[in-house]
Amino acid sequence: MILKSSGLFTDDQLGRIESGRTGNPGMGLAEAAVKFGGHKENEVLEAVGRVLGLETVDLDKLQPNPDALTKLPASAVYQYNVLPLRFDGSSMTVVSSDPFDTKAADGLRLIAGCPVKIALAPGEDVEKAVKKYYGVGADAIEKMIEDGRYSVDEDIGAMTKIDVNEMGEEASIVKFVNQIIAEADRQGATDIHIEPQETELRIRYRIDGMLHKVDVPPQLNRLKSAIISRIKVMANLDIAEKRLPMDGRIGIRIAGQDIDIRVSTMPAAYGESISLRLLAKSGNFVKMADLGFNERDFAVVDKIIHRPNGIFLVTGPTGSGKSTSLYSFLHEVNKIDVRIMTAEDPIEYHMAGINQVQMQSDIGMTFARALRAFLRQDPDIIMVGEIRDRETAEIAINASLTGHMVFSTLHTNDAAGAFPRLIDMGVEPFLIASAVAGVMGQRLCRRLCPDCRREVPLDRKYYTLDYPPERESVFEPVGCDACTRTGYKGRRALFEVLEVDEDIEGAIVRRENATQIRNLSLSKGMKTLREDGWAKVFQGVTSVKEIMRVTEEQ
Repeated sequence: MILKSSGLFTDDQLGRIESGRTGNPGMGLAEAAVKFGGHKENEVLEAVGRVLGLETVDLDKLQPNPDALTKLPASAVYQYNVLPLRFDGSSMTVVSSDPFDTKAADGLRLIAGCPVKIALAPGEDVEKAVKKYYGVGADAIEKMIEDGRYSVDEDIGAMTKIDVNEMGEEASIVKFVNQIIAEADRQGATDIHIEPQETELRIRYRIDGMLHKVDVPPQLNRLKSAIISRIKVMANLDIAEKRLPMDGRIGIRIAGQDIDIRVSTMPAAYGESISLRLLAKSGNFVKMADLGFNERDFAVVDKIIHRPNGIFLVTGPTGSGKSTSLYSFLHEVNKIDVRIMTAEDPIEYHMAGINQVQMQSDIGMTFARALRAFLRQDPDIIMVGEIRDRETAEIAINASLTGHMVFSTLHTNDAAGAFPRLIDMGVEPFLIASAVAGVMGQRLCRRLCPDCRREVPLDRKYYTLDYPPERESVFEPVGCDACTRTGYKGRRALFEVLEVDEDIEGAIVRRENATQIRNLSLSKGMKTLREDGWAKVFQGVTSVKEIMRVTEEQ
């Protein structure tokens, strides 16, 4: 009757809502009205609010009263998914996304000890505001503090008193760590950093290459021993060892997807610092056509990866997307008549149809040893995770000279720097010139959020560039809900692709430096990372500030 009185729904829509609820017994009326009624949540809440005389609020523009926030415990806030908004001394207003949940209103009235008024806002806005003002996992932290079995760290040297077996079964600590990991996955983070400070336990997510601090309960620092020990137990690490760095792995499932987490611990001044790297075991591989190559670079790379032999190197710092590019190349050449073997440390993504081998240096399974074994396995294409030393480089070069196509990565600042780096390792220049077919340097820049970017005139100081502007206006970040107020959403790669021809082979044999080789490649049509970046700026993909941040002027 309330929905009908709102005037928002037709009889047909009301019928669909009713049948939808019948098929989903646990679904509330408000949720069913949004899911089956054909209207957005804010429209439904405003219409219902007018009928019931309830206020609808915009949580982006309102700040809760501090007295209201302390009136309700975090456990009640999370249980009923509400946000305390105002407390006037005699009654309290809470924001909810469900105007029909009378049980919640009654329960909150008993907990608060005063009358409770309901205001309305979309569920996602309420959830985001609760995390902002109470912190991620506040309900679990509250329960842990109440539990006498956890040590509360007032002193930075306090030793945990947790029984490992009990801790593994305890819902609160498990729930909190799981919430931190699940929230990181939801936000698209690649890393989680848990860093004990003098007065707080700081948690940060790396999202699109940038670190963002996580809102956590202020009392979290008192429970750092329990949290760190829980993560170490999950990774099968010794919780008693606090003086040495350790590495481990955690395998979990989030929303039906298997996630592999690499764990690294490091003793620091105020406790152990823990870094978690999140890796999806099987992801949707980026196709080579979607990497963002310009026409010239795509043609060169496509020609090189389909060669019968040679080495193709991908260079760049850690976190520049080298593995993603290599997997896209492997996906491109992965055919039923091609045998592909990879040596990886670690195996970041599992790909059907190729033979992936995990390196284990502690038992002598190194890149060099794996490469030697590969040559007896009749491969057509070999991928080596990284060329780190002379032995690996020489075996890779010999493999390419004996009829194999080899893909690998190298840590250098640009494409041309790969050749001096290999020579420094002790590889003969004539072997490098004969074996290396091409080198691709890359970086990752953040993509502008398409929902909020705005067009602005290009600063006149950039008109003096050697590569003149293609247009007089560019886009800059603004910030909205879709991009969590950063102005950026996702990342795009920048490339410079150096193809080795006879002239460059001669320069390598003559041991010319990286600058000379780069200049020779530029004269043959290569675009630098910054030039490729400017092209993406004029396409509206990224901003001038972002290009200046991730590339160097050359």
